[in-house]
Amino acid sequence: MKNFFYVMTAVLVLSSCSEYQKALKSEDVATKFKFGTELYDAGKYNKANRLFEQIVPKFRGKPQAEKLMFMHANAFYQMKDYYISGYQFENFERSYPQSEKVEEASFLSAKSYYQLSPVYSKEQKETIEALEKLQLFVNKYPNSQYLAEANILIKELDYKLEKKAFEIAKQYNKIAYFESSDYEAAIKAFDNFLIEYPGTSFREDAMFYRLDSAYRLGINSVDRRKEERLNIAKGYYDSFKKFYPSSQFMPEADRMNAEMTSALQQFDTKS
Repeated sequence: MKNFFYVMTAVLVLSSCSEYQKALKSEDVATKFKFGTELYDAGKYNKANRLFEQIVPKFRGKPQAEKLMFMHANAFYQMKDYYISGYQFENFERSYPQSEKVEEASFLSAKSYYQLSPVYSKEQKETIEALEKLQLFVNKYPNSQYLAEANILIKELDYKLEKKAFEIAKQYNKIAYFESSDYEAAIKAFDNFLIEYPGTSFREDAMFYRLDSAYRLGINSVDRRKEERLNIAKGYYDSFKKFYPSSQFMPEADRMNAEMTSALQQFDTKS
Protein backbone atom coordinates (compact mmCIF):
# COMPACT_ATOMS: atom_id res chain seq x y z
CA MET A 1 0.00 0.00 0.00
CA LYS A 2 2.86 2.34 0.88
CA ASN A 3 4.55 1.65 -2.45
CA PHE A 4 1.29 2.43 -4.25
CA PHE A 5 1.12 5.80 -2.48
CA TYR A 6 4.68 6.66 -3.52
CA VAL A 7 4.01 5.63 -7.10
CA MET A 8 0.84 7.75 -7.30
CA THR A 9 2.64 10.74 -5.78
CA ALA A 10 5.44 10.42 -8.33
CA VAL A 11 2.90 10.16 -11.15
CA LEU A 12 1.10 13.31 -9.97
CA VAL A 13 4.37 15.25 -9.68
CA LEU A 14 5.53 14.18 -13.12
CA SER A 15 2.13 14.98 -14.56
CA SER A 16 2.19 18.43 -12.99
CA CYS A 17 5.71 19.08 -14.28
CA SER A 18 4.72 17.89 -17.74
CA GLU A 19 1.66 20.16 -17.73
CA TYR A 20 3.77 23.11 -16.63
CA GLN A 21 6.36 22.50 -19.36
CA LYS A 22 3.59 22.30 -21.95
CA ALA A 23 2.17 25.59 -20.71
CA LEU A 24 5.59 27.24 -20.95
CA LYS A 25 6.00 26.09 -24.55
CA SER A 26 2.41 26.76 -25.57
CA GLU A 27 1.53 29.63 -27.92
CA ASP A 28 -1.93 29.89 -26.34
CA VAL A 29 -1.91 32.93 -24.01
CA ALA A 30 -5.22 31.85 -22.44
CA THR A 31 -3.64 28.56 -21.36
CA LYS A 32 -0.68 30.37 -19.86
CA PHE A 33 -2.97 32.79 -18.04
CA LYS A 34 -5.18 30.03 -16.64
CA PHE A 35 -2.35 27.76 -15.54
CA GLY A 36 -0.30 30.68 -14.22
CA THR A 37 -3.27 31.83 -12.11
CA GLU A 38 -3.66 28.34 -10.68
CA LEU A 39 0.01 28.24 -9.74
CA TYR A 40 -0.25 31.73 -8.22
CA ASP A 41 -3.26 30.73 -6.11
CA ALA A 42 -1.32 27.67 -4.96
CA GLY A 43 1.55 29.88 -3.79
CA LYS A 44 3.95 28.74 -6.51
CA TYR A 45 4.94 32.28 -7.39
CA ASN A 46 8.20 31.54 -9.16
CA LYS A 47 6.60 29.19 -11.66
CA ALA A 48 3.56 31.42 -12.05
CA ASN A 49 5.72 34.42 -12.85
CA ARG A 50 7.62 32.58 -15.54
CA LEU A 51 4.30 32.20 -17.34
CA PHE A 52 3.16 35.74 -16.55
CA GLU A 53 6.35 37.22 -17.98
CA GLN A 54 5.60 35.55 -21.29
CA ILE A 55 2.10 36.99 -21.62
CA VAL A 56 2.12 40.41 -19.92
CA PRO A 57 2.92 42.31 -23.16
CA LYS A 58 0.16 40.44 -25.02
CA PHE A 59 -2.54 41.30 -22.47
CA ARG A 60 -2.19 45.06 -22.59
CA GLY A 61 -5.62 46.62 -23.11
CA LYS A 62 -7.47 43.37 -22.43
CA PRO A 63 -9.98 42.90 -19.56
CA GLN A 64 -7.73 40.38 -17.78
CA ALA A 65 -4.69 42.70 -17.88
CA GLU A 66 -5.50 44.36 -14.55
CA LYS A 67 -5.64 41.06 -12.67
CA LEU A 68 -2.55 39.78 -14.47
CA MET A 69 -0.50 42.89 -13.68
CA PHE A 70 -1.37 42.73 -9.98
CA MET A 71 -0.52 39.03 -9.73
CA HIS A 72 2.70 39.65 -11.62
CA ALA A 73 3.77 42.39 -9.18
CA ASN A 74 2.68 40.49 -6.08
CA ALA A 75 4.45 37.34 -7.20
CA PHE A 76 7.71 39.31 -7.24
CA TYR A 77 6.92 40.58 -3.74
CA GLN A 78 6.21 37.08 -2.44
CA MET A 79 9.46 35.91 -4.03
CA LYS A 80 11.21 38.72 -2.08
CA ASP A 81 12.39 40.38 -5.27
CA TYR A 82 11.59 43.78 -3.79
CA TYR A 83 13.35 45.97 -6.33
CA ILE A 84 11.13 44.63 -9.10
CA SER A 85 7.94 44.38 -7.01
CA GLY A 86 8.27 48.05 -5.98
CA TYR A 87 8.55 49.08 -9.61
CA GLN A 88 5.76 46.76 -10.79
CA PHE A 89 3.31 47.93 -8.12
CA GLU A 90 4.05 51.55 -9.04
CA ASN A 91 3.41 50.67 -12.66
CA PHE A 92 0.10 49.04 -11.70
CA GLU A 93 -0.93 52.13 -9.73
CA ARG A 94 -0.22 54.38 -12.71
CA SER A 95 -1.95 52.07 -15.18
CA TYR A 96 -5.08 51.32 -13.11
CA PRO A 97 -5.80 54.31 -10.85
CA GLN A 98 -9.47 53.29 -10.55
CA SER A 99 -8.79 49.67 -9.66
CA GLU A 100 -10.14 48.26 -6.40
CA LYS A 101 -6.59 46.93 -5.91
CA VAL A 102 -4.85 50.29 -6.36
CA GLU A 103 -4.65 51.09 -2.62
CA GLU A 104 -3.15 47.69 -1.84
CA ALA A 105 -0.74 48.06 -4.74
CA SER A 106 0.34 51.48 -3.51
CA PHE A 107 0.98 50.14 0.00
CA LEU A 108 2.88 47.08 -1.23
CA SER A 109 4.98 49.29 -3.47
CA ALA A 110 5.98 51.40 -0.46
CA LYS A 111 6.49 48.28 1.64
CA SER A 112 8.79 46.87 -1.06
CA TYR A 113 11.07 49.85 -0.51
CA TYR A 114 10.82 49.30 3.25
CA GLN A 115 11.99 45.71 2.77
CA LEU A 116 15.09 47.02 0.99
CA SER A 117 16.14 49.19 3.95
CA PRO A 118 19.48 47.89 5.30
CA VAL A 119 20.70 47.66 8.89
CA TYR A 120 21.39 51.06 10.49
CA SER A 121 25.18 50.72 10.23
CA LYS A 122 25.07 50.77 6.41
CA GLU A 123 24.32 53.55 3.94
CA GLN A 124 20.68 54.61 4.43
CA LYS A 125 19.71 55.71 0.91
CA GLU A 126 17.03 53.01 0.68
CA THR A 127 15.71 53.88 4.14
CA ILE A 128 15.18 57.51 3.17
CA GLU A 129 13.51 56.44 -0.07
CA ALA A 130 11.24 54.02 1.81
CA LEU A 131 10.21 56.77 4.24
CA GLU A 132 9.31 59.04 1.34
CA LYS A 133 7.22 56.31 -0.32
CA LEU A 134 5.40 55.41 2.91
CA GLN A 135 4.70 59.05 3.70
CA LEU A 136 3.28 59.56 0.20
CA PHE A 137 1.02 56.55 0.78
CA VAL A 138 -0.19 57.89 4.15
CA ASN A 139 -0.90 61.30 2.61
CA LYS A 140 -2.76 59.78 -0.32
CA TYR A 141 -4.78 57.24 1.69
CA PRO A 142 -5.30 58.78 5.18
CA ASN A 143 -8.17 56.37 5.91
CA SER A 144 -6.52 53.27 4.52
CA GLN A 145 -6.90 49.87 6.15
CA TYR A 146 -3.08 49.71 5.89
CA LEU A 147 -2.55 53.01 7.73
CA ALA A 148 -1.67 51.47 11.12
CA GLU A 149 0.94 49.17 9.57
CA ALA A 150 2.34 52.02 7.45
CA ASN A 151 2.82 54.15 10.57
CA ILE A 152 4.61 51.30 12.34
CA LEU A 153 6.97 50.94 9.38
CA ILE A 154 7.61 54.70 9.31
CA LYS A 155 8.40 54.70 13.02
CA GLU A 156 10.81 51.80 12.58
CA LEU A 157 12.62 53.53 9.71
CA ASP A 158 12.80 56.83 11.62
CA TYR A 159 14.39 55.00 14.55
CA LYS A 160 16.95 53.47 12.21
CA LEU A 161 17.97 56.90 10.92
CA GLU A 162 18.14 58.24 14.49
CA LYS A 163 20.38 55.38 15.58
CA LYS A 164 22.61 55.88 12.53
CA ALA A 165 23.03 59.60 13.30
CA PHE A 166 23.60 58.94 17.01
CA GLU A 167 26.24 56.28 16.38
CA ILE A 168 28.09 58.57 13.97
CA ALA A 169 28.20 61.32 16.63
CA LYS A 170 29.23 58.81 19.28
CA GLN A 171 32.03 57.55 17.05
CA TYR A 172 33.51 61.06 16.95
CA ASN A 173 33.57 60.97 20.75
CA LYS A 174 35.24 57.56 20.84
CA ILE A 175 37.98 58.24 18.31
CA ALA A 176 38.90 61.68 19.72
CA TYR A 177 42.36 61.58 21.29
CA PHE A 178 43.44 64.91 22.74
CA GLU A 179 42.79 66.61 19.42
CA SER A 180 40.63 69.69 19.81
CA SER A 181 39.20 69.31 16.29
CA ASP A 182 37.99 65.77 17.12
CA TYR A 183 36.20 66.89 20.28
CA GLU A 184 34.74 69.92 18.52
CA ALA A 185 33.47 67.65 15.74
CA ALA A 186 31.84 65.38 18.34
CA ILE A 187 30.15 68.32 20.09
CA LYS A 188 28.90 69.66 16.75
CA ALA A 189 27.61 66.22 15.74
CA PHE A 190 25.65 65.84 18.99
CA ASP A 191 24.30 69.40 18.71
CA ASN A 192 23.07 68.66 15.19
CA PHE A 193 21.62 65.34 16.28
CA LEU A 194 19.63 66.91 19.14
CA ILE A 195 18.29 69.61 16.83
CA GLU A 196 17.33 67.19 14.06
CA TYR A 197 15.76 64.60 16.39
CA PRO A 198 14.30 66.57 19.34
CA GLY A 199 12.09 63.68 20.46
CA THR A 200 14.70 60.97 20.07
CA SER A 201 14.97 58.09 22.51
CA PHE A 202 18.76 58.67 22.43
CA ARG A 203 18.45 62.19 23.88
CA GLU A 204 19.83 61.33 27.32
CA ASP A 205 22.82 59.49 25.86
CA ALA A 206 23.47 62.25 23.33
CA MET A 207 23.44 64.97 25.98
CA PHE A 208 25.81 62.97 28.18
CA TYR A 209 28.30 62.24 25.39
CA ARG A 210 28.15 65.88 24.31
CA LEU A 211 29.07 66.83 27.89
CA ASP A 212 31.82 64.21 27.89
CA SER A 213 33.29 65.60 24.65
CA ALA A 214 33.12 69.20 25.92
CA TYR A 215 34.68 68.17 29.25
CA ARG A 216 37.59 66.40 27.57
CA LEU A 217 38.09 69.33 25.21
CA GLY A 218 38.14 71.80 28.10
CA ILE A 219 40.35 69.80 30.46
CA ASN A 220 42.95 69.14 27.76
CA SER A 221 42.99 72.66 26.33
CA VAL A 222 45.87 75.11 26.50
CA ASP A 223 45.44 77.80 29.17
CA ARG A 224 44.37 80.54 26.77
CA ARG A 225 41.37 78.45 25.64
CA LYS A 226 40.76 76.44 28.80
CA GLU A 227 38.55 78.78 30.80
CA GLU A 228 36.13 79.46 27.94
CA ARG A 229 35.83 75.80 27.01
CA LEU A 230 35.35 74.62 30.59
CA ASN A 231 32.54 77.13 31.11
CA ILE A 232 30.83 75.85 27.95
CA ALA A 233 31.20 72.28 29.23
CA LYS A 234 29.73 73.26 32.61
CA GLY A 235 26.76 74.68 30.73
CA TYR A 236 26.26 71.26 29.13
CA TYR A 237 26.52 69.72 32.60
CA ASP A 238 23.81 72.04 33.94
CA SER A 239 21.51 71.14 31.03
CA PHE A 240 22.10 67.42 31.49
CA LYS A 241 21.46 67.60 35.25
CA LYS A 242 18.30 69.65 34.71
CA PHE A 243 16.73 67.13 32.33
CA TYR A 244 18.18 63.87 33.71
CA PRO A 245 18.91 64.28 37.46
CA SER A 246 18.43 60.56 38.06
CA SER A 247 20.40 59.39 35.03
CA GLN A 248 22.72 56.40 35.25
CA PHE A 249 25.38 58.79 33.90
CA MET A 250 24.90 61.32 36.72
CA PRO A 251 27.75 60.06 38.96
CA GLU A 252 30.20 60.37 36.08
CA ALA A 253 28.76 63.76 35.11
CA ASP A 254 29.19 64.95 38.73
CA ARG A 255 32.80 63.78 38.71
CA MET A 256 33.45 65.75 35.51
CA ASN A 257 31.80 68.83 36.98
CA ALA A 258 33.89 68.63 40.15
CA GLU A 259 37.09 68.37 38.11
CA MET A 260 36.07 71.28 35.90
CA THR A 261 35.14 73.41 38.91
CA SER A 262 38.55 72.72 40.43
CA ALA A 263 40.32 73.53 37.16
CA LEU A 264 38.47 76.83 36.87
CA GLN A 265 39.62 77.96 40.30
CA GLN A 266 43.07 78.75 38.93
CA PHE A 267 41.52 81.40 36.74
CA ASP A 268 39.68 82.93 39.70
CA THR A 269 43.03 83.16 41.51
CA LYS A 270 44.69 84.85 38.53
CA SER A 271 41.94 87.44 38.24
